[in-house]
Amino acid sequence: MTTTLITGGTVVSATGRTQADVLIDGETVAAVLAPGAHLLGTDLAASVDTVIDATGKYVIPGGIDAHTHMQLPFGGTSASDTFETGTRAAAWGGTTTIVDFAVQRYGERVEDGLAHWHELADGNCAIDYGFHQIIGGVDEHSLAALPKLIDKGISSFKMFMAYPGVFYSDDAQILKAMQIAAETGLLTMMHAENGPVIDVLAEQLVKEGKIEPYYHGIARAWQAEEEATHRAIMLSNLTGAPLYVVHVSAKQAVEQLAWARDKGQNVFGETCPQYLYLSLEEQLGASSDEWGRFEGAKWVCSTPLRSRAEGHQDHMWQALRTNDLQMVSTDHCPFCMKDQKELGLGDFRAIPNGIGSVEHRLDLMYQGVVTGQITLERWVELTSTTPARMFGMYGRKGVIAPGADADIVVYDPNGHTSIGLGKTHHMNMDHSAWEGFEVDGHVDTVLARGKVVVDGGEYLGRAGDGRFVKRGLSQYLI
Repeated sequence: MTTTLITGGTVVSATGRTQADVLIDGETVAAVLAPGAHLLGTDLAASVDTVIDATGKYVIPGGIDAHTHMQLPFGGTSASDTFETGTRAAAWGGTTTIVDFAVQRYGERVEDGLAHWHELADGNCAIDYGFHQIIGGVDEHSLAALPKLIDKGISSFKMFMAYPGVFYSDDAQILKAMQIAAETGLLTMMHAENGPVIDVLAEQLVKEGKIEPYYHGIARAWQAEEEATHRAIMLSNLTGAPLYVVHVSAKQAVEQLAWARDKGQNVFGETCPQYLYLSLEEQLGASSDEWGRFEGAKWVCSTPLRSRAEGHQDHMWQALRTNDLQMVSTDHCPFCMKDQKELGLGDFRAIPNGIGSVEHRLDLMYQGVVTGQITLERWVELTSTTPARMFGMYGRKGVIAPGADADIVVYDPNGHTSIGLGKTHHMNMDHSAWEGFEVDGHVDTVLARGKVVVDGGEYLGRAGDGRFVKRGLSQYLI
């Protein structure tokens, strides 16, 4: 096995930072040592195979993006990133593990959906990957399949209160699934929007001739997110099942989560970079010479971008500081404008929902450190340590400690990253949702299980480097 020493850097964890050297033996961390230590009876720098100089830089656990959708079929097309292109882009941005969503729809078998996702990912991923299971058709067969997921290394499943006719589950179906979750320890993930109400509002807007992407955000009103979040919380309370609400975008939904958590309920929530930085007015309402008022389609996602005038973005940052929200994932589900987003020309309802961000999450969140929104330690906690704990990977992932996988990022706080096409962009898209964003930091070196996959602006990994991660039950529950 090869040995690597990362020397001279500041090792940052969720609980602190310290000057330390990191010794890697093969795929795992062997030791975290005082700089230049001879405790192992040798001059390590002279005896290892490779030395990485991290002087003046941060050494952090690799990022974990626990919400991605590679190759997801949606809206008459499929997400433009494959497992190969999407995980390669993730590696470029310092993410060394993703958790994607295997899909079961109404009338399909859970086992078949999971098997298909394994086929898509196996041998194609640049970094390690796990799966959540989407339950899009609740019946006796899918309910019987839920407990069996745990032995397959899948400890969480997702349901939808939105998208009637596609993924939607009603309250009775959610109740039945949550009862099983309460019995088994499975974590219920919820897309919390009142889908039937949204569909009515959207239809009314289109009849009024309001067809532009801006009205996607108007139709998916914050009241529909707050109401569904509260309803999911109450079903969780009734059954005793733990609840994780995905892509929270409305400050009122955060208030519902905080209310439940203050009562001691096992309720958690994530937000995404788009809800911290982007807005209804500036992005969904954008116009361009090329696309006119359809420009906003680049940022159509669900839940939608919220109004900056209403203060949703500031509240998301606050919730990350107070732990009313525990994580930042991307909901990475990219679509090109040509031939994909443009399916919705003339009707915002037909625009495929999704934004590409898997490459930029670590950088965008670090900019929050620069601007004083979060601490350096909180940055690591939100992007790596809590995802590992929440989804049953901690100890192996999410930490730099002896025995952990050597998923490590050397991050330069004195570097700079310009995001956009032709700059920093490796996702399989014809545009960037983050065009023009500047970050006061830079991912210099990325190791995935001890192998250097990105270094000095060069990609050194390959498809097949990543392996499936069998996850245990959540390590974050109260």
